Amino acid sequence: MKYFIKTQGCKTNQLESAIISEKLNKAGFVPAKNPDDADFYILNSCSVTGNADIEALRLLRHVKTKYPSVVTVLTGCSAQLGFKEIEKLDYVDIILGNNDKFDIVEILKTRKNKVTDIFSVKVFNNQFVHEYSKTRGYLKIQDGCNNYCSYCTIPLARGNSRSNSIENIIKQIDIYIENGIKEAVLTGIHIGQWGSDLSKEYKLETLLRAIEKTDIKRYRLGSLNTLEITDELLEFLSCSEKFCPHFHLSLQSMNTKILTAMNRHYTAESCIELVEKINSRFKNPFIGSDVIVGFPGETEEDFLITVENLRKTELSAIHVFPYSVRKNTKAAEMPVQIEMNVKRHRADVLHALAGEKFSNFVQKNINQESEILVEKRPDKNTGLLKGVTRNYLNVLLDTKDTSLCNTIQKVKIVKFEADNLFCNIIEG
Repeated sequence: MKYFIKTQGCKTNQLESAIISEKLNKAGFVPAKNPDDADFYILNSCSVTGNADIEALRLLRHVKTKYPSVVTVLTGCSAQLGFKEIEKLDYVDIILGNNDKFDIVEILKTRKNKVTDIFSVKVFNNQFVHEYSKTRGYLKIQDGCNNYCSYCTIPLARGNSRSNSIENIIKQIDIYIENGIKEAVLTGIHIGQWGSDLSKEYKLETLLRAIEKTDIKRYRLGSLNTLEITDELLEFLSCSEKFCPHFHLSLQSMNTKILTAMNRHYTAESCIELVEKINSRFKNPFIGSDVIVGFPGETEEDFLITVENLRKTELSAIHVFPYSVRKNTKAAEMPVQIEMNVKRHRADVLHALAGEKFSNFVQKNINQESEILVEKRPDKNTGLLKGVTRNYLNVLLDTKDTSLCNTIQKVKIVKFEADNLFCNIIEG
């Protein structure tokens, strides 16, 4: 039997799809290159916005219409949240919850739905992955979230925060090392909450100290809440030779009034101060961010405050989300909902600012020396080798020598041209 798997959303979903594929392969299933050659079409869905839910169902309906004999399987956050409504749809054959997706082999044999109450899951569901084709190894250290921000359904889809053990995490790193992987990317739903359910003494730094003792060459962190980036953590990371200076801050707004309404427990001023601290401790760190525009009650003046604060904050990138109404959240019931055309306009303003921020960051790196991990596969368009710097810039090397794939190289970044950043290897 052949399967085709498509993944939407975050790095956690991407890793979980790799685990699903490995389980299916070991059970004798065969991956199909295209949906038209598959017996099962598996969609590992995202539900971070309403549009993500719509897109998931649109894809499944399209597949079922075009290939009526294929068995459609929906898993991921959309499946977990919308199970009762989705099971009525004739173009979705099997529904699997987030904690049930790892039972994929049994489910495909029985052809029965399985969506466990996610809040009944109290312990991290560890799954080792061995067959991994990517250059960097995604490493799930945690699942779930305890924050309950007023706009977000992810805790309802993923449950309460549950941490993987240090022993399991180190074992997965060792497996990656045995397979030639040189960089681990720590991921999860809210990785800054790692360890809080394991021990009162644990914090993220506890885990990072253990990772530092392994033979992994580099590691980087997924998205972090600003409150979890303490002075102690910054001091530790700034002294590390393995940590890649790449931060992704879950800001969501840069207006304290809006942050309070979002149930985010920090201020715009503290975010500005944190970005200044990061830039002062690291050389050219990449500092990405998420920002929601058009949150209920956000006036034009509120939005302009966010714009001004972002403008004076030395970020490298801004990922912009127009606010999306999500059922079963407090924000959905707030009285002043913003019209879509206003949200789109505000998103356009921030997209333009994001372009300026990224361009400025790129220019800071021109003529600078850097260390890159060369990807396992060359660039499709140019045939040149490509890689990622420690501070999260995608670069092209002026070579097609595939013997350099999956190696760490010292380079000098020389130019930015046609949306591509080029570098040369520093000999010796």
